[in-house]
Amino acid sequence: EVQLVESGGGLVPVGGSLRLSCAASGFTLDDYAIGWFRQAPGKEREGVSCISSSDGMTHYADSVSGRFTISSDNAKNTVYLQMNSLKPEDTAVYYCAVGPKYCSGNPDLYVYDYWGQGTQVTVSS
Repeated sequence: EVQLVESGGGLVPVGGSLRLSCAASGFTLDDYAIGWFRQAPGKEREGVSCISSSDGMTHYADSVSGRFTISSDNAKNTVYLQMNSLKPEDTAVYYCAVGPKYCSGNPDLYVYDYWGQGTQVTVSS
């Protein structure tokens, strides 16, 4: 059974940092890309980043490029999203999801089949 469990969200001040984790089970990271998405109240879901462990490719939305870093630990079957220099507009529920084999660009343009339950990130101004 495919399962994704996010953790690491919380309340941080502007300029702070958080590291989100996405623990995967039921498959190995070499077989699929993992995407991070976020959804703020009243807004559409936004693809934030993706990674494919098999080829090392990553992608970042323009809104987070240079501040967020995605990485994977295949031994732990876990994907991380390091978020630095957080802004109030980063406030959202963050989800990880299983996608196609490769991260080929904006995750909003690809089908992601299995989703975690989400973790809340709140950046206070």
